[in-house]
Amino acid sequence: MIEVKHLFHELDILLIDFLKSLEPSDWEKPTSAKLWNVKDVASHLLDTNLRTLSIQRDGYFGEKPPQIKEYMDLISWLNQLNADWVSACKRLSPDVLIGLLESSGKEVSDYYVSLPEMEEAIFSVAWAGEEKSLNWMHLAREYTEKWHHQQQIRDAVGKPSLLQARYFEPLMDTFMMALPFTFAKENAIDSTVIEVKIVGEFSKSWWLEKNQDLWKLIKQGSNPPTSIVQLEDKIAWKLFCKNLRPQDILHKIEISGDLKLGKRVLEMVSVMA
Repeated sequence: MIEVKHLFHELDILLIDFLKSLEPSDWEKPTSAKLWNVKDVASHLLDTNLRTLSIQRDGYFGEKPPQIKEYMDLISWLNQLNADWVSACKRLSPDVLIGLLESSGKEVSDYYVSLPEMEEAIFSVAWAGEEKSLNWMHLAREYTEKWHHQQQIRDAVGKPSLLQARYFEPLMDTFMMALPFTFAKENAIDSTVIEVKIVGEFSKSWWLEKNQDLWKLIKQGSNPPTSIVQLEDKIAWKLFCKNLRPQDILHKIEISGDLKLGKRVLEMVSVMA
């Protein structure tokens, strides 16, 4: 279980203090979210807060989804919802956004802290291949959303990052939950081990092992890795959030051993995108 409850209020405080420090011109700066500038990303964070309170806490589904036949149908619908909200928020000033984020953020964090970790979550974590998820995994996923959108803003304006182990380790632990799903259809012999190593301000390795036709995350395996993938922390979060694609950063990645398996790691996406 990945513990994140204690971090939600901290992230809220960091976000609000940070947004209050921005200059007027900072709000228009582009971000790694490509189509969104700083103000757009802040608007999306507000949308996430309000939808969480309405749907998850209050059980109010005001807008019914269209017929969802496959995963990409869901992605298309979510992308349209996000775009509609960001467009409407162009009418709001930065000060109004900050005020709404401050009040709604506290309510959301209070709600998250109240959830029993081992009960079934309202939504599954689809990018990890789960049809049903427990609340601890749901909360870990929600933590990564709050972290990476705040980091997009920090990155855009050149302010201090959230790469410290306290905040970054639970993010990467959660992201790596998508590794088995990413490799689910990848053929390899049993006992194949892949090591993914993040280096930089934060350093840690994760291991994936093939055993009895299943890929599983493990503690450091007894077998030598078949492939080792090493990438910098400041690149890793953007790659797994789909802000960068493998072809953009392949020259910055070190892959030793099986190149095909190593490149497969770079295709992992740990967000709904």
